[in-house]
Amino acid sequence: MRCPFCKHTETQVIDSRVSEEGESIRRRRRCADCKNRFTTYETIVLRMPQIIKSNGPREEFKEDKLRIGFTRALHRRPVSAHLVDESIRSVKNRLLASGEREVESRKIGELVMKELSRLDKVAYIRFASVYRDFQDADDFQDAIAEVQRIPDLAIRKTD
Repeated sequence: MRCPFCKHTETQVIDSRVSEEGESIRRRRRCADCKNRFTTYETIVLRMPQIIKSNGPREEFKEDKLRIGFTRALHRRPVSAHLVDESIRSVKNRLLASGEREVESRKIGELVMKELSRLDKVAYIRFASVYRDFQDADDFQDAIAEVQRIPDLAIRKTD
């Protein structure tokens, strides 16, 4: 670590502490040359994978787009914001855990549908109808039959 005062490259760690949230490490350092002390913070930097759109181009992952998808599907449904936040966090964690640098948008859509099936069956049908581009009533009937096989969760309603 380079000293911010004299730019010397040798510094000594005097003290290390984990932050209260447990998400960073605070280090007190002393420059071996000028003896000045300074503090550094070490944090984890996680990078979401690039998204490969269905028509080919790539773009950065945008949590806002994910949230909009959930919000539209759950419009006027009895699901708390807390559960929506948990579902978004779950999708993001699965993408990070995959370890892939690029992910097809289709995979994200499938992850969203899985979360919606747990939260609210009507929202699942809404999202699936757009995502899978339903063309007629048979597509809806197939989706309804599919969602009826999924067990109902008591936690899905508002807190």
